[in-house]
Amino acid sequence: MDNLNFTTLQKGQTMVSDVALDTFAAGFRGNLLTSGDVAYDEARAIWNAMIDRRPGLIARCAGAADVIRTVRFARDNNLLISVRGGGHGIAGNAVCEGGVIIDLSPMKSVRVDPETRRARIEPGATLGDVDKETMAFGLVLPTGINSTTGIAGLTLGGGFGWLTRKFGLTLDNLISVDVVTADGELVRASETERPDLFWALRGGGGNFGVVTSFEFQLNPLHSEVLAGLVVHPFADAENVLREYRQALEAAPDELTCWVVMRQAPPLPFLPAEWHGKEIVVLAMCYCGDMAAGEKAAARLRGIGKPIADVVGPTPFTGWQQAFDPLLTPGARNYWKSQDFASLSDAAIEILINAVRKLPGPECEIFIGHVGGAAGRVPTEATAFPQRSSHFVMNVHARWRETGMDASCIGWARELFEATKPHAVGTAYINFMPEDETDRVEMAYGTNYGRLAEIKLRYDPNNMFRMNQNVKPMEAVRAA
Repeated sequence: MDNLNFTTLQKGQTMVSDVALDTFAAGFRGNLLTSGDVAYDEARAIWNAMIDRRPGLIARCAGAADVIRTVRFARDNNLLISVRGGGHGIAGNAVCEGGVIIDLSPMKSVRVDPETRRARIEPGATLGDVDKETMAFGLVLPTGINSTTGIAGLTLGGGFGWLTRKFGLTLDNLISVDVVTADGELVRASETERPDLFWALRGGGGNFGVVTSFEFQLNPLHSEVLAGLVVHPFADAENVLREYRQALEAAPDELTCWVVMRQAPPLPFLPAEWHGKEIVVLAMCYCGDMAAGEKAAARLRGIGKPIADVVGPTPFTGWQQAFDPLLTPGARNYWKSQDFASLSDAAIEILINAVRKLPGPECEIFIGHVGGAAGRVPTEATAFPQRSSHFVMNVHARWRETGMDASCIGWARELFEATKPHAVGTAYINFMPEDETDRVEMAYGTNYGRLAEIKLRYDPNNMFRMNQNVKPMEAVRAA
């Protein structure tokens, strides 16, 4: 920290005094990085390579005290703040331009109490970190599908994956949080302590503070699940999707099946002649008794004439990492998402036509089936509003060359517009790109007004605005 130079750390015309900088740095326990440090470029890089911003300071926090100190420093000097957990967010809000990144990635502790079936997890932990610790005790937290995703952003925005239908969203398993608010105070929020803040944090994203610790209720799970892929030729897509839709009507909560449509990667179990060709994949997981799982998955596995069926008993931690090779950092990514109450014939036709126009070999469409336990929570119980049983579409444009930006982004936007008439209007904020700020209010539906009131109470100056931003109620009224 001897060569710290904060001359670029400013917001508008506000410069930070040398005295304030020296005082801040002297009491900081973690690492502080600026553009002159060797590790700076690596520390500002996140999963989505489209995001290339240069913060004035990266505060790599060692604990809650560092977070408190950084929030107060930024507040006192009128500096823009962004908060980084795993750095996986598609919108890139983990990195700000010219301000301060509160980098939580060094805070990775996961402590499991097997007697109470609870876990205390720091915000820098990834889903892989969580799974490794909880599954050692035959316990699990329902999370997402990519082990390198950060637990913090996933939880605050919702969190759904292979176990959601059985155990609910990640945020449904949240018991309490420690959070640093805009005034630089560390507070506890739960059903009995600041219940309004706790309500907002369960789905409201990073709008209300910086969470330094999550307490979760865990669920029992055998180390093995019945999981894998059934791969179909794209020529059979219409029949596969219609039968898939029908098969899910009687699916138990233990069974989850998602659809992926893309060009086939060179998977070892696929014949070489299929590599690079469009396919329809049914990705499924049954988290219960194996014999019951075989019966529950039989109808899905009996659809059509698949190219390959590699569904079988597999360690859950391994299944959680199965899609990691397709979601590595360093690619350019742009997503568009819709919620569907049902997968109509018209929507299926639109999806199939879009796959025929894939702009690149890594672009894909996935359809996640949710509902189950997550759908039985009342809409008003948490800030997360999408509770009715439904399908989530994620249009995942992914590519490497900047020259493909226009075609890939254009493809995603075109499909998004085409599916609007068949969608319900809400959205999963973790799937929303940075250019969808005008969609935030609609995404939260009837819960938005209460979120804006709580925002006014805890962050009236909108200091935490590098997110899918909920504006304080007074700002909403003025608009």
